[in-house]
Amino acid sequence: MERLGEGWYLVRVKAPRRKGRANAAVLRLLRRHFGGRPRIVSGFTSTRKVVEIEQAEL
Repeated sequence: MERLGEGWYLVRVKAPRRKGRANAAVLRLLRRHFGGRPRIVSGFTSTRKVVEIEQAEL
């Protein structure tokens, strides 16, 4: 994962783009990095995605 700017990241995964595997891999990586619960808001079938991360409550 590479930070490109405030709120912008470049994420690369090795998972195939079939059957949502790449999306799942991106969400797992974001969950580990940021904590909370990420969800894809737009870009389900695109290589560019908008992701919202709901922070875990303490």
